Amino acid sequence: MIRFDHVSKTYPGGTRAVEDFSLTVERGSTTVFLGTSGCGKTTLMRMVNAMVTPTSGTVFVRGRDVAGENPVHLRRSIGYVLQEGGLFPHRTVADNMATVPRLEGTPAREARERARELLDLVGLEPDLARRYPAQLSGGQRQRVGVARALANRADILLMDEPFGALDPLVRADLQRELKEIQAALGATILFVTHDVDEAFTLGDQVAVLSRGGRIEQVGAPSDLLSSPASEFVADFVGASRAARPVRLAGSGSLLVDEEGTPVGTLTPGSGGEGTAS
Repeated sequence: MIRFDHVSKTYPGGTRAVEDFSLTVERGSTTVFLGTSGCGKTTLMRMVNAMVTPTSGTVFVRGRDVAGENPVHLRRSIGYVLQEGGLFPHRTVADNMATVPRLEGTPAREARERARELLDLVGLEPDLARRYPAQLSGGQRQRVGVARALANRADILLMDEPFGALDPLVRADLQRELKEIQAALGATILFVTHDVDEAFTLGDQVAVLSRGGRIEQVGAPSDLLSSPASEFVADFVGASRAARPVRLAGSGSLLVDEEGTPVGTLTPGSGGEGTAS
């Protein structure tokens, strides 16, 4: 669905954001770019919808070289969710959600009906359609941002730290809802975060990145936790996971000790209880 083939990006002035990056994002999966600020996560994501042009290498989307695509049409076919939602403050919720469908020629009535469908999908009440972004909570704005990204039935979602400014409870709710939406729609998601728990909760595939977009390790969350490829990865994913089970995408959890070292897995047992192994 998305393939990075030896891409690099050097900005004017010589800053090298990404160097020789290659990775495949499978159709219908969630891939997370995990790393600290400045490691090239957002630069890589923005290559997918042609908002950043690689200095070298090729990005393929749906089997086609992004460089040969009409950038406007490409961006309208891909959902993009930013931190704080990136909503137009002077437009109502319904009008925000109808933006891309209307630009693509969808009749106003059909676009409004689609907005109502999406409000229900992301767990918002129908009467919110008439409100403006400033009248919503942070969690509601993010839900509208996700709905707007889906309004044109996009099969790819790019999500750049979309839940980073929210409180932990709202953030957990939105993570759970995003997994439900992804399962229902079969969308391919590329997600950027610096939060390890979020990456392991959402990602089928997690790429741990260091400076310059260098892949330190890529794999399933359970693999990164149980078999880190380097001290860098072990230190990074071991932060903040002491003395508790770690939720993983899919089923089950990994049990870690006080120092974050994996010591077993938790699997569902009879009667709803978990068993350690």
